[in-house]
Amino acid sequence: MTSQNKKHAVVTGVSCYRGIGAAICRKLALNNFNIFFTYWESAPGWEAEFCKDIMGRGVSCKGLEFDLSDVRAAEKVLDSVVLYLGEPSIIVNNAAHSTRDGYMELDWETLDAHYAVNMRTTFLLCAEFARRFPSWNLTYGRIINMTSGQELGPMPGELAYASTKAAISAFTRSLSVEVAHLGITVNAINPGPTDSTWMNEEIRNHLLPKFPMGRIGQPEDVANLAAFLASEDAKWITGQVIHSEGGFLRL
Repeated sequence: MTSQNKKHAVVTGVSCYRGIGAAICRKLALNNFNIFFTYWESAPGWEAEFCKDIMGRGVSCKGLEFDLSDVRAAEKVLDSVVLYLGEPSIIVNNAAHSTRDGYMELDWETLDAHYAVNMRTTFLLCAEFARRFPSWNLTYGRIINMTSGQELGPMPGELAYASTKAAISAFTRSLSVEVAHLGITVNAINPGPTDSTWMNEEIRNHLLPKFPMGRIGQPEDVANLAAFLASEDAKWITGQVIHSEGGFLRL
């Protein structure tokens, strides 16, 4: 199979090698998906180097920098992937905006910044994908959203992040019913604390005892589940928020 005949996947928020988004791209590429990814404010040369890495797996790859707080970002992303690769069958909403706040610091600017990326563009990318999907004549469609288990416990000091990411779970469940007749499944993944770019040794030492499996989650753990949900084998799974946390203990 040539790379031109493979299915195409869109992954947002792929801005460094150690991130969850990058791991998902690598895993999907190994499963014969051409990759289109978005990034934001990455190191110079990041896009070219990562594309080279992905294309070494025998697929096509294109990355573009997108400000996902743009009100038209969803349309622009889909227009771009069709232009560079073709009609996508997989959408992975991995991008997120996150800053610390708390009730003393929370203001409209903080809320709006989180809403724009975590909710508005995520939701509109899902909806625009579903609206365009029937005209593409694809065999199936997959939407995979990333959440962080906000409904499982409090996240003090991250009110804007927790509330906007929690909304993804409700959106996922409702959208899955609306688009099921199109052959699109819609699911969300909560990977739990994952050792990507934000952990230091102090954080790792604090979290490790909370993982009964004896290790902290890795980006590859998330990628393995995302690749399964993107596959034809997952055609009967939709409307689910999957807590893939390795038994993480929150108490």
